[in-house]
Amino acid sequence: MTKTNTAKQTVQNFAIIGAGMAGIACARTLMQAGHRVTVFEKSRGPSGRMSTRNSAFGTFDHGAQYFTVRDARFAQALATTPNICKPWSANAVRVLDAMGRVLEVARNTEDKHWVASPGMNALVKAWAQPLTQIDSIHLESKVFKIERDTLHPELWQLHSEEPEGAQSVFSGFDQVLLALPFNQAIDLLRNSKITMENQAALNKVQVAPCWTLMAAFPNAAQPGLITLGPQWNAARSVHHRVAWLARESSKPGRTHVERWTVQASAAWSQEHLEDAPDRVKAKLLKAFSEITGIRATPAHAEVHRWRYAKTLKPLGATHMLSKKQGIGVCGDWCIGHRVEDAFISGLELALDAL
Repeated sequence: MTKTNTAKQTVQNFAIIGAGMAGIACARTLMQAGHRVTVFEKSRGPSGRMSTRNSAFGTFDHGAQYFTVRDARFAQALATTPNICKPWSANAVRVLDAMGRVLEVARNTEDKHWVASPGMNALVKAWAQPLTQIDSIHLESKVFKIERDTLHPELWQLHSEEPEGAQSVFSGFDQVLLALPFNQAIDLLRNSKITMENQAALNKVQVAPCWTLMAAFPNAAQPGLITLGPQWNAARSVHHRVAWLARESSKPGRTHVERWTVQASAAWSQEHLEDAPDRVKAKLLKAFSEITGIRATPAHAEVHRWRYAKTLKPLGATHMLSKKQGIGVCGDWCIGHRVEDAFISGLELALDAL
């Protein structure tokens, strides 16, 4: 049995699937409460959509671009890693028309824009460190099935695909908490023949994809040339292909090589979801040049497809937990698509599961 009765609490064994912001916020809360936690992540490191892509010319935050701090609990958590989070001078975000002309300057005096340094993934990695130190995070481990434990039917076991095609079974979990993108969570529940108690509400969630372009212009770093193109660091666009542009080199802790991240609109990304990457790259580079006036050919350009990025219709609750089953779900899609939404969702699921 994995439950140990003590005078203080019953120690439970939790499996958390997903090591993005929601999953790590959930895991560290449960760990701090004295429970055993094992995190399973299909990628090579924790971060989720707070990922950072390395290149020969510097890094790109090709997922979440920044975060805001509105919830006191999020602020308290950030205070534990004070040297990682830095304010980014993108508070005056331009709103552009399809030709790159400024429609307005959206100055937000209430919410500062923050970034992790040296890349957005640094924050999740730092918070995951206590779990990493005790080997409680299984990387490159894709869970594809959840079922009752063979020896102890009141508990759960997980089937996962490991590197080089190997498969493993992990047993003895009191609760299994899914901190995955919405569609991946639904697929895993379906493959495991698990129906949540409020499945109807779960089925109404809608999430859109996002194609992201990363482009570097190292020749811009020449004597006498400070920046290439527009003199702003971030902008929202009404161009039918592009929703957001950011100068990566303007963020604190980054190298000064001129680099841009361009995120396509949800509608365009959905329409071109299955297009070849080279075709998407060409179209987004064309849109980028139309908006910014930068006609130079980048020395480096690549695209990344996020199949599940922007929440169109959230769950409407911070999480969902079936205590009878010992199955829960969390993620930014429960209440929005911001970094802080993911943190709150993971935290609230952990507190509910205690």
